[in-house]
Amino acid sequence: MAPSFSISCPSTIASPAQSYHRRASLTNSFPTIQCRISDQRLVSSAAPFPKDQSLPITPVPIPVLHGLDTGTDTGLRIFSGTANPALSQEIAYYLGLSLGKSKITWCDVELLESVEGCNVFLVQPTCHPVDENLMELNFMIDACRKASAKDITVVIPYFGYSRADKPNQGRESITSRLVSKLIARARADRVLACDLHSEHLLGFFDIPINNIYVQPVILDYLASKSLFPNDLVVVSPDAGGVKRARAFAKKMSDAPLAIIEKSRSAHNVAEAINLFGDVRGKVAVMVDDIIDTAGTMAKGAALLQEAGAREVYACSTHAVFSPPSIERLSSGLFQEVITTNTISNLAEKNFPQLTVLSVANLIAEVIWRIHNKLSVSSLFQ
Repeated sequence: MAPSFSISCPSTIASPAQSYHRRASLTNSFPTIQCRISDQRLVSSAAPFPKDQSLPITPVPIPVLHGLDTGTDTGLRIFSGTANPALSQEIAYYLGLSLGKSKITWCDVELLESVEGCNVFLVQPTCHPVDENLMELNFMIDACRKASAKDITVVIPYFGYSRADKPNQGRESITSRLVSKLIARARADRVLACDLHSEHLLGFFDIPINNIYVQPVILDYLASKSLFPNDLVVVSPDAGGVKRARAFAKKMSDAPLAIIEKSRSAHNVAEAINLFGDVRGKVAVMVDDIIDTAGTMAKGAALLQEAGAREVYACSTHAVFSPPSIERLSSGLFQEVITTNTISNLAEKNFPQLTVLSVANLIAEVIWRIHNKLSVSSLFQ
């Protein structure tokens, strides 16, 4: 039977909070996107993994930003593009708001409500079709600017050009830098992005940018599973992801780290060569920012199993899932594939091992802090 999305909301929204410190608790009636999608809605900057290595990992109660202001106009507006309206709806719900009304066509965006003097947040990942979604985002920025919005923040859960961040050959464009300039020239005031492919992308933007680390969402989900910290090993699927994997391992009670050496004979063609680290008898947790064709993950998992790993989990923020990723990920190499809903239409690419977590409350928390001129970086410390 074909999977489908379903969203269910409670009949009432919690009373307005007086500040961001006063939040309603998470309940099972919260919106849940299904794809065998987990109902975890988690935000925590604290490490959930206990230091007592003899105890299984247990989940941590997580506060949730919810229903912040339902009685007065805060001057905060959330608008959605067509790339991921389900995520936009969740973000608005966590903030106790309704999505802004707009009319979007292939060549035009019309706002159907006033945004004069408001802080406007435009939610639009630049996933497939990348060029169309990028141009639509620029149309939205232009419409808000002409409607006299006070500040315009573009929320890009998945920055589609992030891997085009350096030239591999002479006379080759650096596309991600060009796209960052394009967004700034469209007169956006700020950018929010989730888990950019590399930190130096931050330097491409001429306007303020916040890189939202989605690590806490996946960590809290892993904390809810009956795993023992001394049985775990965190694996970086390539040398470029070592920093990301080391930070992940540190949050998992300083779990040991293993590194896979790989080479590429062509774009999206990876070969796993060597494994550095001991994984025998361990539960291996592979950590990456993007799963595209899953070649890196699949060949890395096969190498881990050959080295004696008991189970292999794949964790990634962005599920691009280009062919033949589904066949590779569902081939039996992985105990579970854990990702998030930064990219839509994952229900169409469902397979038994897939678990999708929502980043809506994490993004909503960042939006609320920016709107109220509060620290964003402290959320991840």
